[in-house]
Amino acid sequence: MPRLVSPLALALVGLILFGDGAYIHAKAWLAQVLLERAFDRSIATGQAVKPWPWADTRPVARIEVKRIGASAIVLEGASGQALAFGPGHIHQSADAGERGIAVYAAHRDTHFRFLRNVAIGDVIDVTRSNGRHFRYRADSTAVVRFDASGIDPAAEGFELVLATCWPFDAVTSGPERYVLHATLIGASS
Repeated sequence: MPRLVSPLALALVGLILFGDGAYIHAKAWLAQVLLERAFDRSIATGQAVKPWPWADTRPVARIEVKRIGASAIVLEGASGQALAFGPGHIHQSADAGERGIAVYAAHRDTHFRFLRNVAIGDVIDVTRSNGRHFRYRADSTAVVRFDASGIDPAAEGFELVLATCWPFDAVTSGPERYVLHATLIGASS
């Protein structure tokens, strides 16, 4: 009997851990579906639309890198709770298309997993919830300490930074961040 209990206990623990990992990815996927709907309604109505009634945030932009088929809805703010559902717009940074640096942050294992595949020169499209569209070109990447990003909030240009944890395949969080920098190359209404 004891020989049977150990493998069953290990199988149960493995199933629980697998379920926990699958839950995180399922939640991230479902959240993006609901956020996409709210974002589309925001553009259509000109009003901020919450993705679900109890949400404490709203979609503010859509990021797309068409070359690799990547898309994500960006939320207002970058609290831990908001980042569980999508990339967040750092409050102290500019809005996409405005003078300064728009900074979006997300988790490396869900919404910004695609950053590993973005190449220098790739076009990054950002559509704000007011329907304004901006096109950026990826200029550089860097791995920096979380407290030494090199992002200048007083920058005079029209720039975009996408930031996530580093390394991409790590199991636990660490002090390093991957920062992708892009420059505005076009805008349309």
